[in-house]
Amino acid sequence: MKMVVSVYKTKRKEGLYLYINKLKGLDSIPEQLRTLMGQPQHVVDFLLTPERNLAEADSAEVLSKINETGYYLQMPPAEQKDDYMITLPDEFLSFNDPQ
Repeated sequence: MKMVVSVYKTKRKEGLYLYINKLKGLDSIPEQLRTLMGQPQHVVDFLLTPERNLAEADSAEVLSKINETGYYLQMPPAEQKDDYMITLPDEFLSFNDPQ
């Protein structure tokens, strides 16, 4: 299976991309997703095949999701921290602060 897809991004969330069937356009996505995305910005159109390599997604999965739901939403990559860094709860960060 192959499909011409359009990719959109949003200013609201860095790294969030929406893949849709170019022939169906943005009218095919749910209203809640449109609200989440805000005003989407067109990035690129291309022919997507299962063999094509994508940087952050599996092309076969993208094609499958577009066929099932009408879109594929690529979430931003999880924030990676170095092994030596830890995140403390807020109550520990302000434990000795003067009142």
